Amino acid sequence: MSQNYKALQGFRDILPEEQSYWYFVEKTATEVAQLYGYRRIETPILEETGVFHRTVGEGTDIVEREMYSFDDRADKEGHRTNITLRPEGTAGTVRAYLENGLFKLPQPVKLFYIGPFFRREKPQAGRYREHHQFGCEVIGDGDPAIDAELVGLLYQFYTTLGLKHIRVNLNSIGDSNCRPQYIEMLKEYYRPLLSDCCQDCQVRFYKNPLRLLDCKEPWDQAKIKAAPKIVEYLCEPCREHFAAVQQFLKLYNVPFTLDSLIVRGLDYYTRTVFEFTSEIDKLALNGGGRYDGLAELLGGSPTPGIGFGAGVERIILELKKQDIVPPLEEKPRAFVVYFGKTAELKEVAVRLVAELRQAGIKTEMSYGDRSPKAQMKQANASGAAFALIIGESELANNSVSVKDLQAEGMDAEQKQVEVKWDQLLPMLKHGH
Repeated sequence: MSQNYKALQGFRDILPEEQSYWYFVEKTATEVAQLYGYRRIETPILEETGVFHRTVGEGTDIVEREMYSFDDRADKEGHRTNITLRPEGTAGTVRAYLENGLFKLPQPVKLFYIGPFFRREKPQAGRYREHHQFGCEVIGDGDPAIDAELVGLLYQFYTTLGLKHIRVNLNSIGDSNCRPQYIEMLKEYYRPLLSDCCQDCQVRFYKNPLRLLDCKEPWDQAKIKAAPKIVEYLCEPCREHFAAVQQFLKLYNVPFTLDSLIVRGLDYYTRTVFEFTSEIDKLALNGGGRYDGLAELLGGSPTPGIGFGAGVERIILELKKQDIVPPLEEKPRAFVVYFGKTAELKEVAVRLVAELRQAGIKTEMSYGDRSPKAQMKQANASGAAFALIIGESELANNSVSVKDLQAEGMDAEQKQVEVKWDQLLPMLKHGH
């Protein structure tokens, strides 16, 4: 019995008709990132599991439930390495920064990436188990102007795509100096409420109390709203840093809202954290923040850093909701048609297609020895500007009949002219 295979749950094919959106997003991301002085980095899709256990955090949903991890084949000594399909981009980028000595370069090092990431979570709108992110990381300096630059870059990326109604939410979660005191206050507030919290929050209380504020369960929202606000417990250096970030963001003309409930789900965040959401449907487009202690977790020296990851699928979903259509794919300039079934005619047709393509002219042809009528129908359907017709008379005259497929209001003789082979390329390049 034959097996009808399908893509795995949470994975999908990105078909040709969708690619114009992907190209539009990736091209815009690359251009804006490079405008801000960021350089592209590619890290492996597979990393040692410890890279994420150490940095993302043992108590997070990603590490506990969502990572695709498995033992690699044993080496010659019989040792097995547990490896993981990367669930996020920051840890691998910082690992590459340390391993490849990027800390020896002038600091900060500004990097961006676009690629696939993997989390075994419940598939929903704009969220897949294999998803793609545009991410930026700035490693090597803690200047609040960098925080503002990164948020400004992201805002310019969205506006360049044409998106409107983008909300920028900003918070500070302090550092190792002031956050422990706040966490104690938070636990003191939650302790008498714990029995009435969801199951996940009862675990978070002990493993990662800050994430109590990240709960999405409806019956816990009133508790979250009344909880102590972390910005009220910031130490003086964190308060000054956060004030400077806000001041610099105003210079970038980025509209933002302070939101004390943004804490981010990963353990490595410090100080500035932010989220961009759509005001149309409250869809979260990306999250990011500062991670000044992450390099140390991976064996490096204390190294400040900040970054974000923006979901490409969600961005495309938002483009469609706002009726933003990416630039259309370029239509063929020419479509070669051959009238006759001799091997010589087809050979000349293939040679013409090859020469035009090698000269940088987008050209198509018909395959499968179709009739002249079927070939012309295909030429018209292709959207090509010109049909290049080769028959026995053109073969004898070393010429090509050029039919203008886009011209309207012309008679048949005006639409079609015979052009010598050596004059064809200039005519196609210049339009006549």
